[in-house]
Amino acid sequence: MTTIDIQVAGSPLSTYIATPEGAGPWPGVCVIHDALGMSQDLRNQADWLASEGFLAAAPDLFNGGTFFGCLRSVMRDFSRRSGPFFDKVEATRQWLLQHEQCTGKVGVIGFCFGGGFALLLAPRGEFTAASVNYGMLPKDADEFLKQACPIVASYGEKDSSLKGAAARLEGILTAAGVDHDVKEYADTDHAFMNDHSEDRIPFVVRVVSLLMGGGGGYHPESAKDSQERILAFFAQHLQSG
Repeated sequence: MTTIDIQVAGSPLSTYIATPEGAGPWPGVCVIHDALGMSQDLRNQADWLASEGFLAAAPDLFNGGTFFGCLRSVMRDFSRRSGPFFDKVEATRQWLLQHEQCTGKVGVIGFCFGGGFALLLAPRGEFTAASVNYGMLPKDADEFLKQACPIVASYGEKDSSLKGAAARLEGILTAAGVDHDVKEYADTDHAFMNDHSEDRIPFVVRVVSLLMGGGGGYHPESAKDSQERILAFFAQHLQSG
């Protein structure tokens, strides 16, 4: 496991790389962080994927900054669905594709902010499969996701900020004929897959999380089940063939 710089428009993008043990080649996965940016939890997510046979690359999309410091840029890029944030993910995907031990299949996984980002990336024809974890759906998701790659998605029933998102996404993907696995976990809130016990969470993030619906928190049982579903889905779409 190591951290490298990937060049994006002449500027370095700090990226954590987790490599499986043994001989490759392996499929690649771009790991998109939540609102905390580059954290120990993000590295743990990449390490978990590497332990299951995926070459994982987790870029620091905030360049060492914070979500709120990048909020204007995030909103701008998400609104027009292009810009520096998309360029950084594409550079990471290209790095994976060009890696001598990559099979040529690359998936994307994201959490919270990253989950919404993974959903926006799913219809672009760039990724083979997407894992969307408590990601916000765009208003035009019905049309936007018609050409999406296969999607595995997880939501918490108690997540008031995403009420009904799982059912809506399930209906959209079913109608579009997109291969998918969408599940909503009972008695589970937002961010249930992210264990930030080793991370320093800024006070403003804690306050905003509480205002948006209880703050969420790591839920081991739901996280374990989600991981198993993600691995099965990625095995089908990234490792098969």
